[in-house]
Amino acid sequence: MALPIFFHNAVLQRGKELWLGEDTARHVVQVLRMSTGEELQLTDGKGHAATASIVRADKKKCLVRLDDVTFHAAPAVALHLAIAFTKNTSRNEWLLEKAAELGVRSIIPLSATRSERERIRYDRWQNILVSALLQSQQYHLPVLNEAMTLQAITVQYENVEQKLIGHCIEEFDRRPIREMLKPGKETIVLIGPEGDFTEEEVNLCLKAHYEGISMGIQRLRTETAAMAVCAYFNLVNHVAI
Repeated sequence: MALPIFFHNAVLQRGKELWLGEDTARHVVQVLRMSTGEELQLTDGKGHAATASIVRADKKKCLVRLDDVTFHAAPAVALHLAIAFTKNTSRNEWLLEKAAELGVRSIIPLSATRSERERIRYDRWQNILVSALLQSQQYHLPVLNEAMTLQAITVQYENVEQKLIGHCIEEFDRRPIREMLKPGKETIVLIGPEGDFTEEEVNLCLKAHYEGISMGIQRLRTETAAMAVCAYFNLVNHVAI
C-alpha cells in the first residue's frame, strides 16, 4: 500500500528530524491516526521526495525523521499557461486544480484589456495547487506567478521555443491546436478573457512571434479553453501511445 504523501516547504535532507506543519500534523495524527514508528512521504514540490518515520506524535505536533530522500526530475518539456482569469471564483479554482493535475509547469495570471479578475487570492490558490500536486502524486509544484501584462509576458518568455495564442478573431490567421502544438518543445499558451483579446493585443503577440490557434468549432469558456490546452499538451508529450 502506498504511503500517504504530504507537502513540506523546507529542505529535505536524509537523517534530519523535523516538525510537520500544524495542519499536516493534525491530519497525520488525528485523521489518519498514525503513531510512532509509522511511515509517510514528504515532498517539497521541487522534485524531492522523502520517506519519513514518525518519532513523536501529539495532537497538534508531529516529529518525523527523514530516512531516505530521492529526487524526481521534472518532465523534459514544460507548459506555461497564461490566462485571463474570470470573476467566477469556483471556475478559476477548478482550473487551477485540473491544470496542476495535468502537470502544467507555471501559471501566469494575465492582465488583458477586457480582464474581469482584479484580485487574486494567492495563498488560497497556492493551497489548491499543493492539494492537486499531492492528489496526482507528483513532485513538482506549478509556479504561480504574479499577474502580468501581455507586454511583460512577451518579454519574459521571449526565448520559449513554441509560443501560441488562442483567440476568436476571424480576421487573424488561426489553425487547429492539433496542427500547431508540436511535441517535445517548451511551450507558452495565452488564453484571453471572456470577451477575448482585442485586435491590438493579438497584433502585439503576432509581432512577438506567437501563432494563433483554435480549439474546435465551439466557442469555449476561458477555463475550458485553458483545460483543452493542458490536456492536449499532456497527451502529445507525456502519454504513451
